[in-house]
Amino acid sequence: MKKSLIPRPEHPRPQFQRRSWINLNGTWQYEADRGDSGLERGLLKRRLAGKIVVPFCPESELSGVATTDHLNAVWYRRQVEIPGSWKDRRILLHFQAVDYDTTVWLNGRKVARHRGGYTPFSADLTDHVTAGKRATIVVRARDDHRSAKPQGKQAATVQNRGCHYTRSTGIWQTVWMESVPLRASLQRPRITPDVGGARFLVEQPILGSERTGLKIRATLRDRKGKVAAATVRADRDFCPTLTLDIPAKRKRFWSPEDPFLYDLVLELTDRGGQVIDRVSSYAGLRSIVIRGKAVLINDKPVFQRLVLDQGYYPTGIYTAPTDRDLRQDILLSKRAGFNGARLHEKVFEERFLYHADRLGYLVWGEFPDWFGPGDGGWPDQPSKYSQPTFVGQWLEVLARDYNHPSIIGWCAFNETHARIGDRITTHDDALRASFLAAKAMDLTRPVLDTSGYSHRLPESDIYDAHDYTQDLSVFARHYSDPGGSFPTISEAPEIESIPYGGQPFFVSEFGGAWWNPDDPDGWGYGERPKDLEAFYERFAGLCRTLLENRNMFGYCYTQLTDVFQEQNGIALFDRKPKFDLKRLRDAQKTKAAIERS
Repeated sequence: MKKSLIPRPEHPRPQFQRRSWINLNGTWQYEADRGDSGLERGLLKRRLAGKIVVPFCPESELSGVATTDHLNAVWYRRQVEIPGSWKDRRILLHFQAVDYDTTVWLNGRKVARHRGGYTPFSADLTDHVTAGKRATIVVRARDDHRSAKPQGKQAATVQNRGCHYTRSTGIWQTVWMESVPLRASLQRPRITPDVGGARFLVEQPILGSERTGLKIRATLRDRKGKVAAATVRADRDFCPTLTLDIPAKRKRFWSPEDPFLYDLVLELTDRGGQVIDRVSSYAGLRSIVIRGKAVLINDKPVFQRLVLDQGYYPTGIYTAPTDRDLRQDILLSKRAGFNGARLHEKVFEERFLYHADRLGYLVWGEFPDWFGPGDGGWPDQPSKYSQPTFVGQWLEVLARDYNHPSIIGWCAFNETHARIGDRITTHDDALRASFLAAKAMDLTRPVLDTSGYSHRLPESDIYDAHDYTQDLSVFARHYSDPGGSFPTISEAPEIESIPYGGQPFFVSEFGGAWWNPDDPDGWGYGERPKDLEAFYERFAGLCRTLLENRNMFGYCYTQLTDVFQEQNGIALFDRKPKFDLKRLRDAQKTKAAIERS
């Protein structure tokens, strides 16, 4: 297949790139296996009945399959040719995301197994292939809709309903191969900005145990050339750390106003100084600090004017049709006056975060904790849900996305439901496990125990509420206490939450007003505005209430686009704006009270 015809041809991992890679997107053999009996029916060995375009899920139009029936298991098959130049190299097969329980075979041999629909995994093919020859990849993805698993807003029923949307089964992000040195190679680093010390700390793990005589070299550059460099022996520590000190005249912060990124090159050298592995990356010098009720970025209070982004697309479902679509979503949000987003109930692909880094777009990293087959939330079916599975997958998210300067907070749960009295339940255990996991992985960002409803951890860095009150006077009264004793807004009064403890506070869901005169069957929150002017007045009034509250560090408006039947976006599902974006931007440009203070 010609490269120009490959869907989503760009490198899927912008923060850790080698030159030696092959994109495996395109047409694969495909067969649905609704009874999950494919092994018994010989699907591992024979040609599959249909075709599919990877990386689009079979529920999507772009896949060429476009079925929205329940798919308990799907199979993929493709032959690949291993380049002759990859002789005496380690050969890795990468899957950026496959939903949900995936097994991979190569030439009939099992080479990988992974559970979780949102994070990447790899298979080492070195012992099973020959450079210059063809090999057959077979993939089975099980995604039983009746099982409890992290699936975000994916509907458990055949039809969409409420705030649950079309499912995404099987491969939905790029499949690719790369070659790395056989003896030892670089793995994804942890890049920590240290603004106070004017430096970056780079923790660099190594794949392979033959490290004698090897060194790691890191070089930081800006537009003027080399800024800093460091070298460390690779055989002294299990995970060596390099320190890149930035001269005062070359120090430049990453911020929403100036999203400056340093180029970073990482090299593994042998005893003679020859480079045996080379990876390109980037880094942003940015700090996050809590001071009182303010969240500071580079020691400056920045009011977070966020929008809820569900990450769905009409023709691609979970997958953006093109890389440009990812970038355009951010630009659409910024044109409306937002400076960031809650990436809601979905782990967005790395390319989105890459564009957020480049465009200075603040984002909260979340996890698709709603799991079905009910309406979602904890603890609808705690006995059927595996906390180790949840936390394990959450840790994979934290490891994948740690390096992105655009991520300014973590939150693993959304609208959890705890009807508990004075009991400790699995709900509390799950919140604490996910909170501690985030803290163990990342001490540089604030962590919210759960977004909206049932807060249970007094040590949570942030406190929030979801409030879809449409009446401006009632909405204002909810946040009128000058001491900042904010309520937890919930439609179910029996849902219990610990009292607010004085942390930075934001309304992380509000608005959501229905507006789409062309779709009378859609829905939104509250009474529909009678006309466009009524919508503008409501939008401006809600935003103004929060912007002028000196105890509020941000907000998140619902939402960026319509999603299927949910008609409360600032743009239609196809991204066509519904409103005058300048008016929305003007309603948000007032300097917030917490920024003035």
